Amino acid sequence: MEEPTVLDYVKSRLFFWRGESIPLPEESPVAAEAASSPAPWYSLGALLLALLGQLAFEPPDRSVQGGLAFYLAALALLFLARRRGEWKLPWVAPAPCSGTEAGAVRRRPFFSALVLLLAAFLAFGGNRFTAFNLYAWLLGLAFLITAFWERTAARPSWHRRLWETLHRPWWEFRLTRGQVLWLAVFVLAAWFRFYRLGSVPPEMVSDHAEKLWDVWDVLHGQTRIFFPRNTGREFFQMYLTAAVILLFRTGYSFLSLKIGTAFMGLFTLPWLYLLGRELGGKRAGLLAMAFAGVAYWPNVIARAALRFTLYPAFTAPALFYLARGLRQRRRNDFILSGLWLGLGLHGYSTMRIVPFVVAAAVGVYLLHRAAQGWRRAAVWGFVLTGLFSFAVFLPLLRYMLENPGAVTYRSMTRLTSLEHPLPGPPLQIFFSNLGKALAMFAWDNGNIWVHSLPGRPALGFVAAALFHLGVALLLIRYLRRRQWEDLFLLLAIPLLMMPSILSLAFPAENPSLNRTGAALIPVFLVVGLSLDGLLTTLEGRLRPPAGRRAALGLAALLLGASALQNYGIVFVEYNDLYRQSAWNTSEMGRVIRGFIDSGGRPENAWTVAYPYWVDTRLVGINAGLPTRDTQIWPENIANTRSMPGNKLFLVKPDDLDGQEMLERVYPAGVWQMFSSQAPDKEFLLYWVPDSSAAPAPPPAQNEYFPPYPTPTAPPEP
Repeated sequence: MEEPTVLDYVKSRLFFWRGESIPLPEESPVAAEAASSPAPWYSLGALLLALLGQLAFEPPDRSVQGGLAFYLAALALLFLARRRGEWKLPWVAPAPCSGTEAGAVRRRPFFSALVLLLAAFLAFGGNRFTAFNLYAWLLGLAFLITAFWERTAARPSWHRRLWETLHRPWWEFRLTRGQVLWLAVFVLAAWFRFYRLGSVPPEMVSDHAEKLWDVWDVLHGQTRIFFPRNTGREFFQMYLTAAVILLFRTGYSFLSLKIGTAFMGLFTLPWLYLLGRELGGKRAGLLAMAFAGVAYWPNVIARAALRFTLYPAFTAPALFYLARGLRQRRRNDFILSGLWLGLGLHGYSTMRIVPFVVAAAVGVYLLHRAAQGWRRAAVWGFVLTGLFSFAVFLPLLRYMLENPGAVTYRSMTRLTSLEHPLPGPPLQIFFSNLGKALAMFAWDNGNIWVHSLPGRPALGFVAAALFHLGVALLLIRYLRRRQWEDLFLLLAIPLLMMPSILSLAFPAENPSLNRTGAALIPVFLVVGLSLDGLLTTLEGRLRPPAGRRAALGLAALLLGASALQNYGIVFVEYNDLYRQSAWNTSEMGRVIRGFIDSGGRPENAWTVAYPYWVDTRLVGINAGLPTRDTQIWPENIANTRSMPGNKLFLVKPDDLDGQEMLERVYPAGVWQMFSSQAPDKEFLLYWVPDSSAAPAPPPAQNEYFPPYPTPTAPPEP
């Protein structure tokens, strides 16, 4: 073949969809020099400078100029390293085509599926799951899968393989070193997700009360499709928590919510590994899983016990099957991607951006040479993904038709001026939000203390350095090789952050770790690819076994440093700030529980309402009274005179009106100040003896209900 000219090279770069990209010659003086280099000093120098740059961005003593200077120097060294062939990202070529262009559709199962799904859709009316509509829906999905599933004659079905395995006279299990390492990483990630789960974070907020009340409804027969309380919520977390309560007997508690979301946070990681293995190999996937497993960002959105972690949990398998379907041309992967996508739409409202991300992935794929000869089948695969996600979405679609706007209300209040006027031109706010969101990995992840540590970067200093170097390497490789996967990884990050970026009416809510949650998938994939490329360079440039030992030592050092930093962020800094910011409703609930255990009647314990104080529903939940709101306003205290038995009132020290009313209504009451473990969270207890019975001493002391002093004047606030 003739050697390509400079014009051929330029045309291949400008019109990459027309033909194969022409790479630069690998054998150049620079490449020859790299072959004799004893160690990848430029690459190691780039990593060191990037680490120093990110450390300069770490709070509290931050230096913008210093951090930028180190990062720019790191990028310069990275460019030199890449010119010397030192640092190359891993790449796994797609497996040979194993699918067909479209494949036959089995008519009988298809029409059976249509009938059943239509019946289920009609039966979903009234915002209720019933035995009939659930059975029709699930059976319809099973028929739909049967109609389109592509069978391969080369491999028996899973149930056939299971049957053969169960009937073997002996079983043999083997574990490779790679599998043991994978299990070790998974156990490490599980430890980070579940360690001190009952105490970190320490307190519930109002959203948790809404969830637990919804879970109560589920376990008492109100099997809703959409839960309208507090502007509306999709159903998945409610049924997941109900299952946790039934399985672990943890009751209507903060821990029940946490167990479900922590499990879903852990559930994300194997899919992250699989996607990394598909694109960059086993080690890249394992490194991505390891750094995500110890990272602060995915950990806190899982521990916050709200729906946040459902966004990455369902996006990860949807993207994995989509990527594998496009790369290996397997129709079944498109079906599985659609099923996960549809299920995710019942999880968290931010998931509604993922269909657009799927469309972007297919669009990017179609523009590149990898799609040559398979574009029509790729479009057909995209249609299948949409069809199956639509079929799974049917229950919520039925509710949306009955209640237009109810499902999208909260999203529209952020995107439009429905609730609050836009504070400026929409386009200007959008690009400002985009810039802040993209800077959150290195600088500021937002100011919401419930699910983040305000003012700090979303990534630790090790992951942030590897991520930014990895983005640069992806850009370089894409410009050289025009691989659609590289471009999609780069585009997926801002696309999956759009639920936060599109908060045009409330730009102060951007960035936020919850609404950008699924972006952690491509972010940690880039981290894994970046580090794997550096380790490969070390192994190749140093003689064995020194190269392997150096690579292993560097990986262990970086992962260990990341784990230590993230441990401090989550279990010390985040936990302390959360305790300072949240009201101590758990202590108040324990006091009321102690009152009840000492003989008091549950309906005779109240929290005197005061503006911007505790959510009194949480006090009841923490007291073991999941449906009782303990709130009472001062003007209603007199109405409690007719209730027999001892009485207990919890009062904010600042509430002088409430204290005065209590003393006026119950002059025989006894005051005591409760000293909280959290700073500045003390509250007053006012115990009132039963006036209809003979005088009795205060209840006996127990763990949460201490004896009262004799004076009746309230302690000084």
